[in-house]
Amino acid sequence: MRFLPVFLDLRTGRVLLVGAGDLARAKLRLLAAAGAHIRWYATDGNRDVSGLSAADATRIEAADGDPLTADLSGVIAILCAGAGDIGPALSERARAVGLPVNVMDDLAHSTFIFPAIVDRGDVVVAVGTGGASPVVARRVRERIEAVLPARIGDLAAFIGRWRKPVHNRIPDMPLRRRFWERVVDGPIGALVLAGRGKEAEAALKDIPDPAAYAGAQASGRAEGSVTLVGAGPGDPDLLTIKALRALQDADVVFYDELVSPEILDRTRRDAARVPVGRRVGNPGIGQDAINKLLIEAAKSGQRAVRLKGGDPFVFGRGGEEIEALREAGIVYSVVPGITAGLGAAAQFEVPLTFRHEALRITFLTAHKARDAETVDWSVLTDEKMTVVVYMGMTAAPSVRAGLLAAGRSPQTPVGVFARATRPDAQAAVGTLDELPTLVEKIDGGPAVLIIGDVVAHSAPWRQSNLAQLVSYFQVAAE
Repeated sequence: MRFLPVFLDLRTGRVLLVGAGDLARAKLRLLAAAGAHIRWYATDGNRDVSGLSAADATRIEAADGDPLTADLSGVIAILCAGAGDIGPALSERARAVGLPVNVMDDLAHSTFIFPAIVDRGDVVVAVGTGGASPVVARRVRERIEAVLPARIGDLAAFIGRWRKPVHNRIPDMPLRRRFWERVVDGPIGALVLAGRGKEAEAALKDIPDPAAYAGAQASGRAEGSVTLVGAGPGDPDLLTIKALRALQDADVVFYDELVSPEILDRTRRDAARVPVGRRVGNPGIGQDAINKLLIEAAKSGQRAVRLKGGDPFVFGRGGEEIEALREAGIVYSVVPGITAGLGAAAQFEVPLTFRHEALRITFLTAHKARDAETVDWSVLTDEKMTVVVYMGMTAAPSVRAGLLAAGRSPQTPVGVFARATRPDAQAAVGTLDELPTLVEKIDGGPAVLIIGDVVAHSAPWRQSNLAQLVSYFQVAAE
């Protein structure tokens, strides 16, 4: 992010606009609609303000002379649109005195840019692409326009009028947030959005105890809770809507090492983020310590999220955590996530089941060689069974040895699928006999091993066969 989105208070001074033509007038309309006081240097001498309301026109001061020698006292920002060579020169002057400046379509001489704007009164959404693609920004704005309620600004204004009186009656900050969430998401918010503001005012006045309405306990504090959330295999777009809602409502998020920064960025900005995960060679703080942190957070009135890669109940120790929460009397819920095996199957086109070929699936974990040695491989030799091994890279030689010893064919197709759904995802396919060699082709995990005839239907398998065929014909041609 090169440009930080900020909102400029236009009541604190004047905006200096330099330029002419349609470009300058477009910016003039935008600034006037925002209530700005504008000093306009029309470089072509045409100061026509037709199309603007009388009120907007009164805030426009027509300026004469050279803008490069203009008095900048009281000016809070400078904008050049259709100003020609004056733009870069004025930019140098603005930078010299520390004023923000925008030279339209000239990032090199701009210290701020104009985003695409969705205007709903008190609610304003700004969409930017760092100046790289205004068309993309406009398309994003159009999508937001389509889903954002027309009266969302009225709802913000409604809350603004009631904010101080309600806060005087609810001293607990987390409880205040929950009060307003219930207002926004409930029937009172719906009344405002439907244009029935008077009814909404009456409904809010009729709340006898705002703290109780927000869910306060006998202590007067908010009730805490824990939500176990599956973050999926890595792609933030695979988060469920319910998972996103939990992340936005959280006061604190305890997350695993495998949770990507892009997913963490979906959490509420002022939520605390606490890493509690572990990787190979790093044992982390231990499960008992994690359980204790979750319980303490909930007892303090916080809404805690335990964010896990994949799904909480697929080798995520979610079952142990809810047992600890249940014993401590903590309110909890679970939001499932797409587990890594399904993510890898979808990305690399591995049909885990296939009519007449694969009728069953087994998920197992083999984090270390001794884990693989404890598996009863004899029940996994059915040719119509797909075996998905989590955390199996280190134990790959033992997985291979166990299956071969139990009687599975050494020619069984297998695949090693690493960092599934992420931009750096990687796959290596071959036969069960080659499994340890395939793992060596992978540049680090996390990875799943998929073993079974279905791997022969995968995209990497088809690409591998095509590459072999091309190589064969090249050799033959020589």
